[in-house]
Amino acid sequence: MATTLRARPAALNLTQSAEARIADLMAKAPADAIGVKLSTPKRGCSGLAYSVDYVTEAKAFDEKIDTPGGTLYVDGGSILYLIGSTMDWAEDDFTAGFVFNNPNAKGACGCGESFTV
Repeated sequence: MATTLRARPAALNLTQSAEARIADLMAKAPADAIGVKLSTPKRGCSGLAYSVDYVTEAKAFDEKIDTPGGTLYVDGGSILYLIGSTMDWAEDDFTAGFVFNNPNAKGACGCGESFTV
């Protein structure tokens, strides 16, 4: 009896706007950057925050997500907080930034800077 392996779902879903922003970032990235990395450092009044930065090397437990414009790495220590989330890029007259729809977040601070799981 053959075993059929089910495709592993993506740990994080990206909208077309987020993929386009990653492409924009990689187009002007430092020469040694291999992609951008999403992490959730401890910060803010609720405990965790979203952080996106250029990365020059992949770590062993980072999740690698290939997009048309470049590679997004998700910090291995942050992945449990982000599974099932959607990452979007939003702009209006006053702000621009990545926006996260995270089903794991149990609460957020009033300013929207940080979240708790």
